[in-house]
Amino acid sequence: MTEQITGGTTMGASRDTDIQFNLADAFEAVAAAVPDRTAIIFGDQQLTYAELDAEANKLAHFFADLGVSKGDHVALYLMNSMEHLISIVSLIKLGAPAVNVNYRYTGPELHHIMHDSDSKVIVVELPEHQDLLATMVDQLPELKALVILGDPTESLKDAAQAAGVTVHNFNKYSQFGDQNDFGERTGDEHFIMYTGGTTGYPKGVLWRHHDFFMKPLSAGNPYGDARRNLDELGKGAAEFPSMVMLNAAPLMHGAASFSLFTMFFLGATWIMTRQFDAEELVRLIDKYKVQVLVIVGDGMGSPIADKMHELKDELDFSSLFSVSSGGAIFSNAVRDRMAEIKADIYFRDNFGASESGNDGEFTIDEHGTLRMPSNANTGVMGEDGNFLEPGSEEIGLIARIGNVPLAYYKDPEKTERTFVTLPDGRRASLLGDMGRIEADGSIVFLGRGSGCINTKGEKVFPEEVEAALRAHPDVTDALVVGVDDADFGQRVSGVISLRAGAATPSLADIQAHCRTMLAGYKLPRSIDVVDEVRRTPAGKANYKWAKEVASGS
Repeated sequence: MTEQITGGTTMGASRDTDIQFNLADAFEAVAAAVPDRTAIIFGDQQLTYAELDAEANKLAHFFADLGVSKGDHVALYLMNSMEHLISIVSLIKLGAPAVNVNYRYTGPELHHIMHDSDSKVIVVELPEHQDLLATMVDQLPELKALVILGDPTESLKDAAQAAGVTVHNFNKYSQFGDQNDFGERTGDEHFIMYTGGTTGYPKGVLWRHHDFFMKPLSAGNPYGDARRNLDELGKGAAEFPSMVMLNAAPLMHGAASFSLFTMFFLGATWIMTRQFDAEELVRLIDKYKVQVLVIVGDGMGSPIADKMHELKDELDFSSLFSVSSGGAIFSNAVRDRMAEIKADIYFRDNFGASESGNDGEFTIDEHGTLRMPSNANTGVMGEDGNFLEPGSEEIGLIARIGNVPLAYYKDPEKTERTFVTLPDGRRASLLGDMGRIEADGSIVFLGRGSGCINTKGEKVFPEEVEAALRAHPDVTDALVVGVDDADFGQRVSGVISLRAGAATPSLADIQAHCRTMLAGYKLPRSIDVVDEVRRTPAGKANYKWAKEVASGS
């Protein structure tokens, strides 16, 4: 594999520390501090921090025996499993970035990520995934080995043999030693996250370990001061009150990676399920006295809220104090449904991305406006490249400043557009999110510029209209797209799903509701009602599907 990016210190870190953090060193410091605390629960499987550390050491030695070394990419083409999680931890120990693969990719999407990532090893489980992978093994020049959870399919064995790729059983890793002998590490090792591909094929976002620790992982402590060194990190985990977090997102999603490592560095217990099942998740809240639930927007939140209502007389939700969302809009309507069950739940809607980490917390006002409080590491950049002053009426690009990724893997053109160096030497990430800065310094989020709808010369951001639609009492989920129209150029079109038993609202009713929150030109001009609004496995908006529905294609 040829690395096109070299490590370098990211300027403008907002939280000073004594060292450059490596994710493996950080995990091992916590494991040493709280060895007997439960780290992971998955079905009937549980591992303490000491056990997880030992298993990850064994697996790291197995990968090393296959020829994986620092900087090599290993693709994890897996659903949620204990093996998937151990693989992630083992690879950070080697400094070998784990490539997150969406297990619902079609052939072209899968081929793109496997080829683009230069993966040296691919770990795969399900027979149907193996058979799909078999169609492209001979087109992946960097691929040297396949690791199979379970038995390999005949098609994959044949394809691997023809391509000169070796095939190995995952369980072989248990034969290796659990010693920690991986040598010195720095903060410059790489961590890669492939985006969800909502604006084209997925792109590999390349982070330095230290920057990933500082930004997405809140410097090891989202509830207080940054950890300055490994001793502080271990001591902080040992002293942190016991916490149980339930994760509803698949491990291949950025929200899951953020929450997984954040909880590890607090010494917390992290629960995951095989796949999203609202009833199973709700029952786990009661079974394990879960305190924090992590979801991806309304696509997960709405069915969970419905199950909470359905099972409220059977289950105990008294332990739940926080529901945190990221990666998709978490509407007031869904929050209100959960609050009807437990009034004191703290709701957090995180603003962030694979390219920036956690940038802050959204609030939604009575008009459906998404707003983020002022902070030193987020601003709005005008067309001239300067930051807009509070109270400016101009719409600009929201800029995340400080610890940002190095690059998009093998894409210098997009890297240059997205990850910029400011005149004062700080680095910033510009993802195309549009916003304006209010007089109090808060930032109003308007939406992704690439999805902006031009209707009779006026710009409408889909996220604004979606927030208004979701606030309708009968609407469970909504997506908004622009559809070609002879009169409007593009008309604002909504695709919505309704609560069980709700009467189908008229377009006039929807428009009257939205008019209380939106200017007239932003109102939807057509509405399609569907049984379920389609989203990706991670809860992301599926705008391609929504446009097909709205345009009748």
